[in-house]
Amino acid sequence: MIALTNGRIVLPDSIFDHKALLIDGQKIIGVADSGSLPSEAVRLDAGGRLITPGLIDIHTHGALGTTFNEPSIESFTAITRENASRGVTSLLATLAPAPIPDLVQCLGFCRRWMNDPHDGTKILGMYLETPYVSPAQKGALDPKYLRLPNDGTPEILLEHHDIIKVFMIAPELDGALELYAKVNRLGILPAAGHSSAKDDQVLAAMKAGMRHITHIWSAQSSTIREGPWRKPGLLESSLTFDGLTVEMISDNKHLPPTLMKLAYKCVGADRLCAISDATSGAGLPEGSRFKMGGMEYEVCDGVGMMFDRSAFAGSTTLVNQMIPILNEVVGIPLVEVIRMLTLTPAKATGVSNCLGSLEAGKEADVAIFNDDYTAWKVMQSGQWIFSQ
Repeated sequence: MIALTNGRIVLPDSIFDHKALLIDGQKIIGVADSGSLPSEAVRLDAGGRLITPGLIDIHTHGALGTTFNEPSIESFTAITRENASRGVTSLLATLAPAPIPDLVQCLGFCRRWMNDPHDGTKILGMYLETPYVSPAQKGALDPKYLRLPNDGTPEILLEHHDIIKVFMIAPELDGALELYAKVNRLGILPAAGHSSAKDDQVLAAMKAGMRHITHIWSAQSSTIREGPWRKPGLLESSLTFDGLTVEMISDNKHLPPTLMKLAYKCVGADRLCAISDATSGAGLPEGSRFKMGGMEYEVCDGVGMMFDRSAFAGSTTLVNQMIPILNEVVGIPLVEVIRMLTLTPAKATGVSNCLGSLEAGKEADVAIFNDDYTAWKVMQSGQWIFSQ
């Protein structure tokens, strides 16, 4: 039994001082008074640091010059260890569009990886930022790999439905609604992104099972005019429609503070997930070049960029660095910021019964942060996986 003492313990709706977090084996027992701890508990003084659930990044492509599109022990090890050192205890390994055989190879490798023990961040499954997107909203995705949902290839990918957790489609494409329904029946979270959809197409997708939004404002249609009529797009739908969980890249590069604040005010911390959308540029110095699929990009001004500066190419910021941005720059209360990085993504992906909060009976996934939000110690299922 371990008692984490002298820390600020973040629960879903409050932060406790002068309490202790009790952990027994792989599970959390709960919060107790520091003066009445079991005699057998081994005490660890957190030194006034912040004690949070392990962070959960549900949309991250890579780090340190490599991505999950590269199915190798070296790539997966580098990415998961780097995330563990940042306080991330669970993630979804995210794939960018690529040839279908390459995606299938990545899915098979990830299944084998998940079946074996590893000492980095736990992979909960895969997030497919699929090829079934709008060319007009491709952003930094490689256009030569884009496809239509009714071309027969989704069935090849969905043979691996057991490890696919999120499947993103542009709602306006031919065959999208039927594919949403199938994805939903398989227990996968259907998402909308990289899309030119109008609000009526978004509503149709929601009726077919779509209930998640990929990185708000990024690669999303907005209001257009058809004659005198204003037609809202995916952006306005994301801000307005209840029943949707919404991702937000919170690096203070993709979105300025005003837009992040608007998303928070419209969607709220219970449905808004802070994500990194980190690419292989994460953790690399300014000016570094990195690849995603067949495309090459550059770390510029603290963010991934296309060489012609026409679009961002994912974030180079991992989620622990987003805590002070959301709290101090955007002005979101710290307890809600932590919820956006833990319990909210856990609920969105269906794992909140065992992850996402420091509640009794859940997995002992814990991060302890210094004042600058670098990780001091990180625990996964009761075992320390990182110590500063």
